[in-house]
Amino acid sequence: MISYVRGHVAHVGASAVVVDVGGIGLELFCSPTTLAHLRAGEQATVSARMIVREDSLTLYGFSDDDERDVFDVLQTVSGVGPRLGLAILAVLSPDQIRQAVATEDLVALTRVSGVGRKGAQRIVLELKDRLGPVTHTQGQALASTTALNAWQPQVHAALIGLGWNVKDAEAAIASVATDAVADLDVATALRLSLQRLDRG
Repeated sequence: MISYVRGHVAHVGASAVVVDVGGIGLELFCSPTTLAHLRAGEQATVSARMIVREDSLTLYGFSDDDERDVFDVLQTVSGVGPRLGLAILAVLSPDQIRQAVATEDLVALTRVSGVGRKGAQRIVLELKDRLGPVTHTQGQALASTTALNAWQPQVHAALIGLGWNVKDAEAAIASVATDAVADLDVATALRLSLQRLDRG
């Protein structure tokens, strides 16, 4: 089982990163939050999980071990596969998922594209007491603080990659930038932008 991948980042796309490990380019599908921390040409360590299917071997990458572990638990829910698990982590942090399950907040879970009310109820029912306590540590492995405006191009690219149109993406980013009282890292800015788009 592959636990992590370490190497030079060869390419960062809208939904995946390619990491050069000993001359072999490994493609890992990641959430926009994870991708936002990665830079082409830099060294990186990415927590990973390999999903084996009859016709494929697919790697998924995460900001840290906690995010990967929550991804694993999410897949034990009926109807939740790796793609939907990653989509949930694109909208909600591990602690937000824990909080939503603990408080039975179906509204928070249904903000994820592909999760309806019944699916949210299933997640709450099947994951109750299985996610552990809120940790407040997500994203530490790859976290980096940038100047207030430095995150905007990366968040813009991530939102477009998720399917939002340019106008909506720019409006959400402008709203986050206006409300920010301190410097934001890319992951936080992306999450706040997604929350504004969901409310919109």
